[in-house]
Amino acid sequence: MNELRIVFMGTPEFAVPSLEILVEHHINVVAVVTAPDKPQGRGQKIVYSPVKECALKHHLPVLQPTNLKAPEFIEELKSYNANLQIVVAFRMLPEVVWAMPAIGTFNLHASLLPDYRGAAPINWAIINGEKETGVTTFFLKQEIDTGSIIFQEKEPVHDNDTVGTLYERLMKLGSGLVLKTVKAIGTGNYPSTPQPPNAVVKHAPKIFKETCEIRWDQPAGVVRNFVRGLSPYPAAWCTLADKNYKIFAVSLASKPAGQNSPGTLDTDNKNYLYIKASDGWISIDELQPEGKKRMSVQDFFRGNKV
Repeated sequence: MNELRIVFMGTPEFAVPSLEILVEHHINVVAVVTAPDKPQGRGQKIVYSPVKECALKHHLPVLQPTNLKAPEFIEELKSYNANLQIVVAFRMLPEVVWAMPAIGTFNLHASLLPDYRGAAPINWAIINGEKETGVTTFFLKQEIDTGSIIFQEKEPVHDNDTVGTLYERLMKLGSGLVLKTVKAIGTGNYPSTPQPPNAVVKHAPKIFKETCEIRWDQPAGVVRNFVRGLSPYPAAWCTLADKNYKIFAVSLASKPAGQNSPGTLDTDNKNYLYIKASDGWISIDELQPEGKKRMSVQDFFRGNKV
């Protein structure tokens, strides 16, 4: 294992357990690449990325390029003489970066590739009602998320999972897979299985606010999965009585479907708020009015009416 010289690349919380587990197992991480510091909040206080916080804690050199193709960054990266790079929740790399190490660059992706290539695999697995997902390590190549697979680990999607709960489990599962991958590469004995070139795959495109609006003309089960797949972030939303609300939790209401059109409201303005989907009713359980905090529908009705 001593012959490996690793540069780790990542930014958000999801990447931290993977970096931590490498350090704990005395893997030779020679530098960490993460996003530049950003001002946040009303005071515009400079905030470090979670990966930078972790790297500084372990006294690892930190690189924070704004331009991954900048000659000065490329030269600095080369100076660490890494023969392996690891990417966990970082931005797209130019070929000059991912092709630099002799062994290559591998990525941890939160799906069972080739399915759910793209920026939001955890969200889309839940939105699409999958019963199983997982994590994959694979070598980077030019086309996004298409490189040869090293290892995969499966994880069930529970009926009450949200993005938040599944994210936590995949974050931990992924860190173990990163360690397993590094150890295998360190021995020189590891699989590298090309993804099928013509496979029909499900995709996981980036999610935008406008694509988070709930469509009540869909079946109730589809609406429920959509809300789960966007909770707690970025959150599904809808308009009720000309006001926008983020919707964090819903359930299937035990109320006869009836002849009401999709989007119809039924509420006692006290205990329940039902909205008609195409084939049944949805109970709104947790919501957030604009400018207010997240709350149960009962708490909402203590000071509001629909």
